[in-house]
Amino acid sequence: MAADSRAVVIVSGGGATTPFTTPTRACSADEGYLSAGNTATALRDYLLAQGKQVYTAPTRSTWGVVDDSASEEFGPFKDCPIVLPVHLTIMSAGDIGWGGERLARFLLHLGSEYGVTEVDLIGHSNGGLWARSAIWVLKHTEAPMTVRSLITLGTPHEGSVPGRFTFNEIGLDAFKGDAFAIKFNQDWVPYANAGDKGINREDTERFLMGPDGWNTAQGSVLAGIPITLLAGTYFQLGDADPTVWPNDATVSRSSALAERIPDSILPSPERWEAPLVHSIFTCKYADLDWQKALTWNVDALARVNQALDEA
Repeated sequence: MAADSRAVVIVSGGGATTPFTTPTRACSADEGYLSAGNTATALRDYLLAQGKQVYTAPTRSTWGVVDDSASEEFGPFKDCPIVLPVHLTIMSAGDIGWGGERLARFLLHLGSEYGVTEVDLIGHSNGGLWARSAIWVLKHTEAPMTVRSLITLGTPHEGSVPGRFTFNEIGLDAFKGDAFAIKFNQDWVPYANAGDKGINREDTERFLMGPDGWNTAQGSVLAGIPITLLAGTYFQLGDADPTVWPNDATVSRSSALAERIPDSILPSPERWEAPLVHSIFTCKYADLDWQKALTWNVDALARVNQALDEA
């Protein structure tokens, strides 16, 4: 297989705005700007340095295309060389199924425009669920695209902590008086109510788990695909609900590592964890160095690269 027919595709998560980039073209790297947005830039740069052919899937937190972001936004980007149409863009506040369909279309676009026939999917946060949904679409439509491996970082396979709090699956008592967790989750509720268009209510056990849940509906589409799951465990609490603690602020260890999902759905994944937080946005909120983020930490990036090499 030709080297340029195999590609790594980074898929950002819920609420993220990420531009489309190719292995050779990205947005401006001027001071104060991130060439692939605040989720994908460090991971993209690291993998390119390891010789990988990396694309980033465009995501936007509302309907429309991804062009330059406002300079006052967190992790802004500008002078992006390619703006893809809306039907190839994941609306990152929307539901999992819709995001998966958009991602599947995007992957087929890489095939028709760039000659990509085989992809490794790396999903951060809800990007991991969109990746799984896209795999379902590709398989059930017999699309001419092979998924070589799936890697997820901080993906809420079993639901997110703030999603479950917002929709009353857990209450304040789940945080055991922890001041940071209480404030973070209380601040999440108005954010979700203002901008959510589906993803927050689907980041719940009610939607994802159980015999009628989304995970069960995915069936065996991941059979034969090597899977690696990464979790952040920076926030710890002693005797507490293991579906909530430890967590990366947004996703618990149990959920990120899919501990309660059977092998018939997520077959024999490799699992990796470290005392990291969900994203550099979380680092900003908690006043931490960006090296504490799953998407920025060099050890986490090296583990992603290892998974690609082993796939």
